Amino acid sequence: MRGTPPAGDTDPDALQRARGGDGEAFRRLVEPYRRELQVHCYRILGSVQDAEDVLQETLLAAWRGIGDYEGRASLRTWLYRIATNRCLNALRAGARRPPHAAAYRTEIPMPEPSHRREEPSWLEPYPDALIDEIADRLPGPEARYEVRESVSLAFLAALQRLPARQRAVLVLRDVLGFRAAEVAAMLDTTENAVTMALKRARAVLARELPDSGRESTPLPDSPQERRIVDAFSRALQAGDVDAIVAMLRNDAWLTMPPVPLEYQGPDAIGHFLATVALRGGRRYVLIPTRANGQPAFGCYVRDPGTPLLHAHGLLVLTLAGERISALTRFHDNSLLPMFGLPRSLRGV
Repeated sequence: MRGTPPAGDTDPDALQRARGGDGEAFRRLVEPYRRELQVHCYRILGSVQDAEDVLQETLLAAWRGIGDYEGRASLRTWLYRIATNRCLNALRAGARRPPHAAAYRTEIPMPEPSHRREEPSWLEPYPDALIDEIADRLPGPEARYEVRESVSLAFLAALQRLPARQRAVLVLRDVLGFRAAEVAAMLDTTENAVTMALKRARAVLARELPDSGRESTPLPDSPQERRIVDAFSRALQAGDVDAIVAMLRNDAWLTMPPVPLEYQGPDAIGHFLATVALRGGRRYVLIPTRANGQPAFGCYVRDPGTPLLHAHGLLVLTLAGERISALTRFHDNSLLPMFGLPRSLRGV
């Protein structure tokens, strides 16, 4: 992965006015970096809601400190330093792990998982509409592809396995392309410490994301992707477990953050769908959207007694070649408005 290029040189006149207390001048200085800073916080925290909170803290701290900004580093680097340290403070404080989210209580007993994580995965989906604000500014399809790869659910889930400081170092060095000396200054440490942290982080990611030879992911909104997504949508809405299973890779995963239970392989996933998701003839209506550079759906369940469809979370597909390599289900309905999706629908 390569770093996102700076949005441009800082306007000296605007900087001088901002130092003098001109709020509009400050806004013009920081606005080009707002979205990429939010995505940066999201990569480290795994939550778009927490990322927005930390972004607001970052901008407030920058406004209060702009008078002391001496320009030894670029404004972008200075803002990333503030944002990164605010993220690390949030992780240390445990602000992202409220007790009410510690466990998801299912309506019926869950089948025995293929794997059980030691702790919940504090990961939320990120709307593609926000990613596109960054990707569309970058030169060439390769740079835009790299931005989307750096917010893929697989990459973010692997980041969650890293200690907070290693997570920050890897994002700053390998995703954003900052030099070791710049990262050391941001984190008030030495270049050698940055190098060692990066080495350890890369080793963990190599174990968590070993499948470099996997079939390529179809391009977003390509005919290949639409064909797979449409077939999956038809199968799930019809409750056709066999058709869904036939679309899965042999090593496909079903995960449900923050639930620490994971199911791997067509048999385990098919059993889960038949005994939990589609149990008793339950039927869904799927509304297409996109999350983390991947096709996704808002899920709605029919209410037999009314014409309403009630929200039932967000489902994200990870594709590899002509198959589905992962199904990631987010049960939190409060995420839906970020994707422009309602809490309920009239029957369709």
